[in-house]
Amino acid sequence: MDALTQEIIRVDRPATGGKGEGLTEQTFKRDIIGHCKDSDYVPELLPGGTRKDLKPLNVVQPEGPSFRITEESLVEWQKWRFRVAFNPREGATIHDVWYDGRSVLYRLSVSEMTVPYADPRPPFHRKQAFDFGDGGGGNMANNLSIGCDCLGVIKYFDAVMTGADGTAKKMPNAICLHEQDNGIGWKHSNWRTGRAVVTRHRELVVQFIITLANYEYIFAYKFDQSGGITVESRATGILNVVNIDAGKVSEYGNVVSGGVLAQNHQHIFCVRIDPAIDGPNNSVQVEESHPVPMNAVTNPNGNFYKVNTETMERAGFFDAAPELNRTVKMVNPHKKNPISQKPVGYKFIPLATQRLLADPNSIQARRAQFAQHHVWVTKYRDGELYAGGRYTLQSQEEIEGVSDAVKRGDSVVDTDVVVWSTFGITHNPRVEDWPVMPVEIFQLMIRPADFFTANPSLDVPSDKNVSSRVVGNDCCRNAHI
Repeated sequence: MDALTQEIIRVDRPATGGKGEGLTEQTFKRDIIGHCKDSDYVPELLPGGTRKDLKPLNVVQPEGPSFRITEESLVEWQKWRFRVAFNPREGATIHDVWYDGRSVLYRLSVSEMTVPYADPRPPFHRKQAFDFGDGGGGNMANNLSIGCDCLGVIKYFDAVMTGADGTAKKMPNAICLHEQDNGIGWKHSNWRTGRAVVTRHRELVVQFIITLANYEYIFAYKFDQSGGITVESRATGILNVVNIDAGKVSEYGNVVSGGVLAQNHQHIFCVRIDPAIDGPNNSVQVEESHPVPMNAVTNPNGNFYKVNTETMERAGFFDAAPELNRTVKMVNPHKKNPISQKPVGYKFIPLATQRLLADPNSIQARRAQFAQHHVWVTKYRDGELYAGGRYTLQSQEEIEGVSDAVKRGDSVVDTDVVVWSTFGITHNPRVEDWPVMPVEIFQLMIRPADFFTANPSLDVPSDKNVSSRVVGNDCCRNAHI
């Protein structure tokens, strides 16, 4: 359709063929969905209903939460202090992060994500969403319901959105804040004394959820009592599917139900980290662990390996290397740890997920340069917030994104640096993803590295949970092998 004249120019009829058939052959029948079947996921529509043997599991905080909210956005929890904000493009963002009176981060956000599809048949070759740049993560944020999206004692933050006519409108419950237990924090059993000490890994979670047409993405910033920050993304929702002729299969995806082809695709996220490790001027180090050949002088028994650390001089990019345990360290070169004599810092190991698979010369690749490397390091510039560029909708190239920032060749030594971490999933669908897919989880773990002089969670109480109890014989059945 011509958007200006509202005139229909052409009607494209997608191919519905299977393996071995061409890209444009029209093989469908007039009754194009007669061979399809119903697929329901809403509880009241399930033929067999929901499970009846699941008992309640409640999160109870009888004395209330351990966090405090002041000035509408200032969060204080344990030794953490930060602000929560929200905008139409990125959704929830974290600002001015401090731990025990020391600066850690200036800003933390989910900058962009792209979802390129791998079906070369027209018009499917055009399928490539930029979920933050096109639709806006904040624009598509959910209203989070109490007792469903977040559990426990919850603080909700409302957002204010701007309508197409310029008027402001409140979006209630766009962000939820709550505490959760995530297993054991640390433990040791002293075999000499028989004394075991164990603490729980409690986290403070800032969560928001967006629905982009068919998919749901759940994003959470998790702060723990050991000074760690985890950025978590979960993908769920409904696969974006197309029709396929009865009885056929395809190399462009997987048949997940009668007449339903779920096309192969990728979800590639980019997290923007603006560090402020004990101050605004930081450097980025790349640490690698290399094997050392056996030799009589330095490694006679072959067990030694060498840790190499190199400081990045100029803006650039690199990729994950699990074979080298490649680690990114954001450090303050002016402040050394009094014990290790290394600069204080925070680190993360880039997630070794598959990069963008589209040909480098393709439009898919050209408009998502950020998805072609795992880590980008740039010098801070006002307004440079979006990995895929400011305008992604119907773009042909990535303009003013991280690739352009790197091309400037700025010095990134002892200055205000920004680190961009790219990761994701190559989603070759399975039948189990239909009609609504279980969550796929990714976690970027940002951890202190010689920032403290000891384990910062040594003072976490190791109290017993008095509400826990042993399951009685009436609840258990003998196992039969």
